[in-house]
Amino acid sequence: MQTINKTTAKELIKDSKGLIFSTSFIKKDNTIRTLTGRLQVTQYLKENAKKQPYKPSDYNLQPVYDLKAKGYRMLNLNTLITLSINKTKYIIK
Repeated sequence: MQTINKTTAKELIKDSKGLIFSTSFIKKDNTIRTLTGRLQVTQYLKENAKKQPYKPSDYNLQPVYDLKAKGYRMLNLNTLITLSINKTKYIIK
């Protein structure tokens, strides 16, 4: 396993180009959660959905489609612990 910083992890996720990745992070209630997801999923967006009231990148959040929960989630990039992408595992410091 390689050790990377949060900025590098953020860039790896944004550059994934729709590839599936797995990450573990700390939720708001201080529990650890593992998420398997991908970016660029637009199939399940609702046509008449409300516009987001804020810009996720202003809060260091990344919208991700969660493959297990079959829904969209906001990934807090500040609380990442591990990341697995392109068959490589990273520990985030």
